Amino acid sequence: MQQVKSGDVVKVHYTGKLTSGDQFDSSVGREPLEFTVGAGQMIKGFDAAMPGMTIGEKKTINIAPEDGYGERSEEAIIPFPKENVPADMKLEPGMTLTLSNQMGQPVPVIVVEVKDDIIVLDANHFLAGQELIFDIELVEIVG
Repeated sequence: MQQVKSGDVVKVHYTGKLTSGDQFDSSVGREPLEFTVGAGQMIKGFDAAMPGMTIGEKKTINIAPEDGYGERSEEAIIPFPKENVPADMKLEPGMTLTLSNQMGQPVPVIVVEVKDDIIVLDANHFLAGQELIFDIELVEIVG
């Protein structure tokens, strides 16, 4: 039976959960996720679990923060000038906004605090610092 190796294009179904049991993502009910193993398209821990799997195989993996979305970083807490926000925009802690990085790519941020002249934003990935649990099923090895 064919086993997955680095460089293979695969299709998987997955369900991602936190250690609390809360589910944060799943492909169930959608098309399987397709990616190239070892190409850096997935978080390290997910990618590393694929080699050796066979079609139809299911496994559950635990991924430490450093092999997932990294640890939370204080450098990702950003003071943002309030004058750069439209005056009619009502900001509240917990709101999600989208900024653009230097390359024009969207970066989701969460409003942490609204002060008189600045807004404190958190640009950490919402799964940063979390241990992740994935149930994975290999559906197909495309090539």
